[in-house]
Amino acid sequence: MELYFPAVLDGATGTELQKRGYTDGGCAEAWLLEHPEAILDVQRRYVEAGSNIIYTPTFGANRVKLEANGIFNRVEEFNLRLAALSKEAAAGRALVAGDIAPTGLFLAPLGTAGFEELVEIYAEQAAALEKAGVDLFVIETMMTLPEARAALLAVRSVSKKPAIVSFTCDENGRTLTGTDAAAALTVMQGMGADAFGLNCSVGPREILAQIERIRPFAEIPLLAKPNAGLPQVAEGRTVYNCPPEEFAECARDFAANGVAFFGGCCGTDEGHVAALRAALAGAVTAAPAPDLGGRLPCATEKDVFLLDPAVEIPEPFACGGELLDDIEDAQDEGAEILAVRVETLEDAELFADCQYAVRVPLCLVSGDAAALEAALRAYQGRAIYSGPLADDALVPLAEKYGLII
Repeated sequence: MELYFPAVLDGATGTELQKRGYTDGGCAEAWLLEHPEAILDVQRRYVEAGSNIIYTPTFGANRVKLEANGIFNRVEEFNLRLAALSKEAAAGRALVAGDIAPTGLFLAPLGTAGFEELVEIYAEQAAALEKAGVDLFVIETMMTLPEARAALLAVRSVSKKPAIVSFTCDENGRTLTGTDAAAALTVMQGMGADAFGLNCSVGPREILAQIERIRPFAEIPLLAKPNAGLPQVAEGRTVYNCPPEEFAECARDFAANGVAFFGGCCGTDEGHVAALRAALAGAVTAAPAPDLGGRLPCATEKDVFLLDPAVEIPEPFACGGELLDDIEDAQDEGAEILAVRVETLEDAELFADCQYAVRVPLCLVSGDAAALEAALRAYQGRAIYSGPLADDALVPLAEKYGLII
């Protein structure tokens, strides 16, 4: 089917399932397979209300979340069956997006997960969704940059279909682990995400403020999928107090700021989707219009930086036992950019153990393409490059990891 912009996504899944008998505490995905009529009803209502794209109910259908619920070795089965329900509900009237969400695992020093472990977990789910025949992928409600990077690399390893990445943030535009949404956008679009957005957490006006703030960094279409206002607790229940008409008031402002995908998260229903569809009638999504003044957008895991293309690269640190001390000492002394030399796979492993400490723009210096790729894979930011490698080695790394040449 032909898709036009701004496209209307679906609304909430979890809060709608609660209206149909699901109670928090159990595995929603297992409950749905026992009560398929619930998700069919929810998603058919969204399609009738005007959704162009619905999400598969696979938010927690990765290995980590399923095993936490005592469900083992059934990732493919769950994703195939749940995606089939969405395809049945869509009935050819809406596209079906394979939904991928957080595992809850953290890299060191916050946790013990390895980055390649995250990639493998997400690749298992993405392969199942690809087998299920989804039309595109949405990596949503991301709270950490490592999980989002791992998920996007995993999707790209099994499919060439479009992939949208969406983070959740607070009113200041920061994720749970402190990543600025502008930094997340810079990293994800550098890695080839087809669209980037914000979902959940806050209401439309709060997300609009963040969309306006990050838009100058955006080279790709944006997404907004806010809650129906900020959640409040009344009589022991979580409630959302933003009715459909109020929810849709910002719709045209979103479109004017480059939002091509607009839906609803917690607390929204088919009424909110219908209000969005009506509010967006005749609206045109503004094309991406990055405005960086000719500067280079790079990022650490937490923050975005704009560098002068003529920036002077300092003497690179060697990847030895003193690398962590070198990084921390240089930053404590006011370094505005760091350089690290990576010439072997062993160098890349040493760098991976220290990369979390980088708080300023990073330049990787290397004459070995394999070592450089290993370092880029481990680095949870967007780096610049200096060295002798030719474009035929560098361009694939720029496309895959956002390396700035």
